[in-house]
Amino acid sequence: MNDALGVLIEGAKDGDAVALEAVVREVQDKVYRLAIRMLANPDDALEATQEVLITVITKLSTFEGRSSFDTWVYRVAVNYLLDEKKAQVKRACLSFEEFREDLHSDLVSDPTPSDEEGLLLSELRISCTMAMLLCLDLKHRIAYVLGDVFEFDHSEAAEILSISKVNFRQRLSRARSQVVAFTSAHCGVANENAKCSCPRRLPAALNLGRINKERLVYAQNYGASYEDVMNQARAVEKSLRALILQRSIPVLNCPEDLGVMLADIVSG
Repeated sequence: MNDALGVLIEGAKDGDAVALEAVVREVQDKVYRLAIRMLANPDDALEATQEVLITVITKLSTFEGRSSFDTWVYRVAVNYLLDEKKAQVKRACLSFEEFREDLHSDLVSDPTPSDEEGLLLSELRISCTMAMLLCLDLKHRIAYVLGDVFEFDHSEAAEILSISKVNFRQRLSRARSQVVAFTSAHCGVANENAKCSCPRRLPAALNLGRINKERLVYAQNYGASYEDVMNQARAVEKSLRALILQRSIPVLNCPEDLGVMLADIVSG
């Protein structure tokens, strides 16, 4: 932990509202990125981020610096995101069978996407890639996100999850195997022979409201095109294609500045 952050944390503990706002801003994007990868729904992720950060604020006095502040915050976030009683977490559950059936329904046999649909294809690819992780149970999902998506050191990830390094590696290996198997069999970006592809799926996604032309959540400010990611995925070994797709999600910042709002809620 750098000295400046340490000063802010101590100030926040002493009731300095400005310091508290700064501490929230320091970690809000990190919490949101974890929440969006675990929940796959921006609104649910924002709600979860707010509640996690309120917990961070209210428990800040218990932070003693035995681990890094980020590790401590991630542990608070993980405890929230693994709580099956939370409404957002309950909604963020699928099975691979359900997801496969959904992907294979209402596919267009001979799609002819226009140039204008490039962003829509990227939006669909990103949202589908994120939703795929909802098929993992919570413990394996969080292990996959921390280990393969965020590339945490295994020791730090194990500390965040309060499990042994060996157990973390086992969870990550099982999660990785499931993601690779599903992606290889059903994702047209990774496998040109797969039944589902974004161009074939796009009309149904639009009709069902899965993709909103008027509100692109992921692709609007993301540089890599659908074709770029597809070519990148197919240029590597099959076992790595799922990983390429999961890491091709844009870096998502918290859509709201929560510092002032949460400081007011807690102090009020």
